[in-house]
Amino acid sequence: MDGGAPLPKPVPAGSYDPVAFRSNAYFRFFCFMFAQRAASGMRAMRIASWGMPKVAPGTPLVIFANHPSWWDGVMFPLLAKRLFHPRPIFVPMDAEAFARYGFMKRFGAFPVEQGSARGAVGFLHTAGAILAKPSHMLWMNAPGRFVDPRVRPQPISPGLVRLPEIAEAATFVPLALEYPFWAEPKAELLGAFGDPIPGTVLRAMGRDDRADALGAALHATMDRLAEDAQSRDPARFVTLQQGRQGMGGIYDVWRRTKALLGGRGFDPRHDPGAR
Repeated sequence: MDGGAPLPKPVPAGSYDPVAFRSNAYFRFFCFMFAQRAASGMRAMRIASWGMPKVAPGTPLVIFANHPSWWDGVMFPLLAKRLFHPRPIFVPMDAEAFARYGFMKRFGAFPVEQGSARGAVGFLHTAGAILAKPSHMLWMNAPGRFVDPRVRPQPISPGLVRLPEIAEAATFVPLALEYPFWAEPKAELLGAFGDPIPGTVLRAMGRDDRADALGAALHATMDRLAEDAQSRDPARFVTLQQGRQGMGGIYDVWRRTKALLGGRGFDPRHDPGAR
């Protein structure tokens, strides 16, 4: 077992407390805004039928996902609210991005200084404090940066690898995300949760083996989701939110008017046979 050296004491500048700043009211408000953004920008938000989360209550959770797109930041709170309510969600963010989107601290985001020992120590201490409470969830992108979902192996950040050493009571759950275009002008928001891994199992491994285990779990979930995405079959998914259909704008106004004048119903979808 490779436990590594003890963690140094947290630096004062990294003593940010996301639990104190988080507001349930703000979280609900921004989930509403994100749901509106998803409805206008994407065709639907779907979870693979086999990929609904399988976690028992009473244990803190670490959801570790791949990082294919900006849309991940929308998916995290929406999935948390719909599938894990009322667990509070906390999300590490790049410190520079956090400075630009400071409002996000009100629903559990916290800054992480990238590429420094100070930032790594600050992340681990903040994450450890969050996961000390059984109802809490930490959602993070495993690579720590944007990576195409077809890349293998996906990078696994050192912070995630070391996290079981300070949060072995947590359960670690892989989350695959993908945003393909099917038959409509807007893309699909697709996700799937993999099999949970007890933190005690990961803690007992050396760091290299632990990184391999986390990567293998994420890759297996991503590969299975990719098969469903390639099928282009919504029946393989549970639809959590349906977006607005059709082209929109003047073109759909003209199509709707033409259908009504002809005594026909109007279906805005490009492929009416698709669900």
